[in-house]
Amino acid sequence: MEDNMEQYIIAIILGIVEGLTEFLPVSSTGHMILTAELLGATEEKWKTFEIVIQLGSVCAGLFLFWRRILRLLGIGREKTGRPQLNLLHIFIGILPAGVAGVVLHDFIKDKLFSSMTVLLSLIAGGILIIVAEKMRPRTIAETVDDISYKQALGIGLFQCLALWPGFSRSGATIAGGLLLGTSRKAAAEFTFIMAIPIMMGASGLDLLKNWNHLSANDFGFFAAGFITAFVVAAIAIVSFLKLIERISLTPFAIYRFALALVFYFFILG
Repeated sequence: MEDNMEQYIIAIILGIVEGLTEFLPVSSTGHMILTAELLGATEEKWKTFEIVIQLGSVCAGLFLFWRRILRLLGIGREKTGRPQLNLLHIFIGILPAGVAGVVLHDFIKDKLFSSMTVLLSLIAGGILIIVAEKMRPRTIAETVDDISYKQALGIGLFQCLALWPGFSRSGATIAGGLLLGTSRKAAAEFTFIMAIPIMMGASGLDLLKNWNHLSANDFGFFAAGFITAFVVAAIAIVSFLKLIERISLTPFAIYRFALALVFYFFILG
């Protein structure tokens, strides 16, 4: 009974960490590696659990952006007389990382999934965020509907940096958006919407590959982690979109440097 309760506590803690960090520019990978190590959740089933709770975060994005997603599919499209975000923007944004991911898959798995490379990517991502805040040009895309195809492609190219584990997809793309003339909120919304099909596909595929690590006894704490990640991610997305209208991303970069220090002492020290 105690072991079972401990599993639920670990599941909820990991669900909170996943929900808080998946869409923020702070690296969910770094946080999950560190938290799992500290909690002793390093068995194979916990790796499968991390895939399940990532799906919980994805579903939070679907829940919050369902109207926008329906409009992307041509359902209930607003007639504003001005350009709107469409599926081509999303496809263009996804394409570079999709191609790079296929081409570099073996290299990434063999060379970049180590504690040291994750630590370095935390620092590199923080530097990119600071550079983007310092060097950002005049904003020409205030809302997500103002994003051009050229900007979508540029943001997609920045997303390739997220293939480096620990760099953070949202950190790379939001920083890229700033350098390409989008507002923080526009870049963030485009990032979150673009991440839904990517994460849904990647997590779904990983889950199918790791299905053999699941058993009926795991359902309860897997469900607890999924629900926790869903709720926390929804709160995190809404809060972040409000917050970045008022502050820069620099505090998130500083946080990444602090996390890298903690990561070093607890994982590599």
